Amino acid sequence: MSDDAVSPEEVRHVAELARVDLDDDEVDQFTRQFADILEYFETLDEVPSVDREADLANVMRPDEERDSLESAEALRNAPEAEDGYFKGPNVS
Repeated sequence: MSDDAVSPEEVRHVAELARVDLDDDEVDQFTRQFADILEYFETLDEVPSVDREADLANVMRPDEERDSLESAEALRNAPEAEDGYFKGPNVS
């Protein structure tokens, strides 16, 4: 695989999305590393597939109906609760 499989501009774009500041040396380093990673994935395409019937069995137990916790019991260890509900941090 050639080194132009991933461009420095693409590395800068991904770094910007991840809110990571990279200097020029780091961009060059990550460009090479990303190209190596993509080459490893191409190697996986060369692995022959195996044709075999898998003997599958359902290992899940059947659902069982049971009583749920009372609201006060469920909220007992909650760091914060409000009006009978779990209260979490505001998302902005």
